[in-house]
Amino acid sequence: MYAIVEIAGHQFKVEKDQKVYVNRLSAEEGDSVEFDNVLLVGDGDNITLGAPAIDGALIGAKVVKHLKGDKVIVFKKKRRKGYRVKNGHRQYLSEIVIESITASGAKKKATSSKAEAKPKAKKETAKAAPKATAKKASGKADDLKKIEGAGPKAAEALVNAGVDTFEKLAKETPEHISEILSEASSRLAHLVTDTWPKQAQMAADGKWDELKEYQDKLDGGIEK
Repeated sequence: MYAIVEIAGHQFKVEKDQKVYVNRLSAEEGDSVEFDNVLLVGDGDNITLGAPAIDGALIGAKVVKHLKGDKVIVFKKKRRKGYRVKNGHRQYLSEIVIESITASGAKKKATSSKAEAKPKAKKETAKAAPKATAKKASGKADDLKKIEGAGPKAAEALVNAGVDTFEKLAKETPEHISEILSEASSRLAHLVTDTWPKQAQMAADGKWDELKEYQDKLDGGIEK
């Protein structure tokens, strides 16, 4: 039996006992996690397709360890401008092993995965009191687009996850920020957030000149 499941913004074809490397999850090493966004399940000649997900299908896995991926070199050059920038990036990853594939009838545990439970709880809170949340955001929310590398979509994803001020963003880890963005949209999973907490701390402290000087040394939020 095999399945196609979406995990942290990416789709994977998985089988039982298979090891998979996914974008960093917030669960601790050794924790059991479950994923219910199963798009397809195949068992011999029997194939079940979701619309888009299969109701009741569930993938059970265990977090083996957290690690970094291979270094990727990003080289930028502008002709006749003397502009040459070389950056390296290593993606934060989690190694998981697939323990079970349930085609139907499964019920996801409320606290089965920290990576899944935390965003879900925030969405439920926002749904229960939309007027109160909107009022709070409009009165105290900061313009997170001032963070180098954070565009409108990324800022919106952070606000929806409850990270709506520079002070809150400064307390987050780059791994958790990347997780929030990946869960909001697979198109945000590529963003490098290593410098975001540092930038946010400068903004929260009102050190705008220092922040501007620091951002001049960045390229898309990445240190040159």
